[in-house]
Amino acid sequence: MKPSPFRALLCLGSLLLAAGCNLEKDLDVVLPAYTPELVVECYLQNGQIPRLTVVESGAYLPTRVGTGQPTITLPTATTPTLGLGLPNGITIQLPVDVTVRLTLPGGQVVPLRFAPGIDPVTRKVFTHIGTAPLRLEAGQRLDLDVRDTRNHHLTGTATVPAFIPIDSVRYGFNGLSGPARKANVVTRWTDPGATANYYYLLLNAADEPNDDAGDYLLDDQLFNGQTYTALTTYRFAPGDTMTATLYHMEPAHYTYQQSILGAVSANGNPFAQPARIRSTVQGGLGVFAVLVADRRTVILR
Repeated sequence: MKPSPFRALLCLGSLLLAAGCNLEKDLDVVLPAYTPELVVECYLQNGQIPRLTVVESGAYLPTRVGTGQPTITLPTATTPTLGLGLPNGITIQLPVDVTVRLTLPGGQVVPLRFAPGIDPVTRKVFTHIGTAPLRLEAGQRLDLDVRDTRNHHLTGTATVPAFIPIDSVRYGFNGLSGPARKANVVTRWTDPGATANYYYLLLNAADEPNDDAGDYLLDDQLFNGQTYTALTTYRFAPGDTMTATLYHMEPAHYTYQQSILGAVSANGNPFAQPARIRSTVQGGLGVFAVLVADRRTVILR
């Protein structure tokens, strides 16, 4: 009897499958040593007491197996950092030996003291704080100096952007009823035509001040000197209180925010190129900028 080609292929496939079951092997990858850097987030605003957050950068992957519970490592003389171990195994290092100085437009040097806390409005953590509200005008320059006792030295410069007002914030419903009834929000402003301008528009519900689903990051290349209309989809519910916040940004701050969005998109994507954060500071990582914004609030009735 002639052998069946199909039966021969089936046998060959079974042999390959059996052999392939033993090809899996666990490998221990030796990662290169990582040197921590100072990481700063400092946003200043006119009329507000200056605040700053400084931490140490760490390795991307966990350094230990997650315990399911947060842990705290107290600072010592040789390691002057407060370690906060997250349940996923990643540890955040909060340095306690950092000195922060802010130079105001008039040349006055203001130290920011180490007093960790949480902003009640933004719900963000800060580590250093000043004592008096700032008085700032468009075009003024401020300098930041951050250093620790282990030869880390970070500096930055920021200029106060000009104020650009929102012309109008309107909304409209989609004509449906019940749970399907949703509203969109339309924000308009007029771009000055004399210079290149960069914007960050945030649309937030009152109960979600840190929601970034309605963020717009854009420049004025396509509408220089004209009125721009930012339109959302129909996704807001009747009764929502919406706040539109329009930030006018420095070019370096705009580039930083662009790199943050790129890093978020690349994170966890095996086909994306590694994204580098384009900091606005030197000698470390992070951002130092002055926020100038106009806000309008509407209730979707």
